[in-house]
Amino acid sequence: MDNAGTDTVPDLRSTTRGELLDAARERGVPVGPRMTKRELAERLSAEADAPRTDTHPDHQPRIASRVEPFRRLARARADGDMVLLPRTLTGDDRRIHVRQTLREDHQVRIARGDEESRAKFDKLAGSLFSFFRGTSLLFYRDMAGEDAWMPTVLATGDVHPDNFGVLPNRDEVPVFGIDDHDEAFFAPFTWDLKRGATGFVLAAGELGGKGRGKQEAIARAFVQGYVEAIGSYATEEGELDHELRRDNSPKLIKDLIDDSLSVSRAEWLADDYLGEQLRGFKASKKLVPVSSRREEFQGVVDRYVAANDLDVPARAAGMRVKDVAERKGQGTASLGLTRYYVLIEGPAGDGTDDVVLEFKQARRSSLDGLVPPSDFDSTGHGDRVANAQRAQLVRGDAFYGSVEHEGLSLLVRERSPLRRSLDLEDLSGSEWVQYARVCGGVVAHVHALSDDGGGLDHDVEPAITAAIGPEELFTDDVVRFAVGAAERARADHESFRADHALGAFRRVDVVYR
Repeated sequence: MDNAGTDTVPDLRSTTRGELLDAARERGVPVGPRMTKRELAERLSAEADAPRTDTHPDHQPRIASRVEPFRRLARARADGDMVLLPRTLTGDDRRIHVRQTLREDHQVRIARGDEESRAKFDKLAGSLFSFFRGTSLLFYRDMAGEDAWMPTVLATGDVHPDNFGVLPNRDEVPVFGIDDHDEAFFAPFTWDLKRGATGFVLAAGELGGKGRGKQEAIARAFVQGYVEAIGSYATEEGELDHELRRDNSPKLIKDLIDDSLSVSRAEWLADDYLGEQLRGFKASKKLVPVSSRREEFQGVVDRYVAANDLDVPARAAGMRVKDVAERKGQGTASLGLTRYYVLIEGPAGDGTDDVVLEFKQARRSSLDGLVPPSDFDSTGHGDRVANAQRAQLVRGDAFYGSVEHEGLSLLVRERSPLRRSLDLEDLSGSEWVQYARVCGGVVAHVHALSDDGGGLDHDVEPAITAAIGPEELFTDDVVRFAVGAAERARADHESFRADHALGAFRRVDVVYR
């Protein structure tokens, strides 16, 4: 196991508090949750200047980290060096790599040891597709430094068939798009395609019951949908005006949008969130009201509005916090992370038009340190995700933003009755193909927006179409990668299940010397 790196200390002026906390955790440096940025930087600096000993300065073992070794591996691969990636490992070597990566990625949750943390590993053990969704770091370590010659885009980072759905734009119009930007990062455009195609192979097999040939056809439709759409954006430049709404969507998506419009906000609030008097959150297994924290979260909301220069919609005028609740058991990759729901009073004042905001702990992207080096920077955690959402959705969620609280970087977004996703288990064979093609087009739209609001300083679509080259060959390359990655995921899942049954994820790896 490798020691956490102490090569450099982040520059206080260009580094967020969340990044400093991450650096401290990676290096095993003891810090407090309420330390300021300056205190964190000084603690990291003191640690870097301290003489090396066999153990941590406080004589405690270090938590193991392979972040820096993988960063070096990615750079070497991107430079063209002949290096071996973890995906070439087999047998016990691969099993140990899977175990170490998952322990490292989930070290905070393992240390917490609560019910939600245990539930995360139980969920991964119970489903291959859930395992794929919840282990993106494992997937991307197998790709370290790959495709360095390909054009860079602001990638979504976690493309799979369950991360698309109907969501409201800032005008409360339901649109179809990517509804999870947690892993967004600057990367070669192929990284989104490879993860997306692999996700479609695995989901079509487990959730759709499709055989090998049909799985490949569905993955191929996803890539073809991307290639066709990115080609049209390269010639027509219509990405800034494009949204998949009810009037321009295929029937499969149009029906989903109709379903999102079938429930009013008042019904949704009464059924899912509010107590009988409609004055605050109701208690349930997944929703734990913490009404005593209203004043605290009013301050958090006020800071969030100011920090994000939020243009508050009239339906939330005043941004008055009505109630607060802890949200339990939500998500797959994010299961076990801190999450709050904050109820904002609507104009009616009677609980029929309130706004529910989600404050969700944001983590470092799984792509960080693994993508080929580029001239573009993805910094922060909540800020990074919020900026990606603004860039990747035309007229996106009006409440998207971020704020720091309790030593955490929190992403803020609205929960909405308009949110819907397809039940993948109900799709027919032809609907799987149609859905995959639509999702490929959505990813192309996201990439095409990289040179408008996504921070790229050049027209990216022509570069992507040129890099694709012969379309049939490119599609075949991505699908073959996806088939191989899916086979690897199946084997990794079996190793994980065996380790999980033996209690492997009740502790983290530490360095004793």
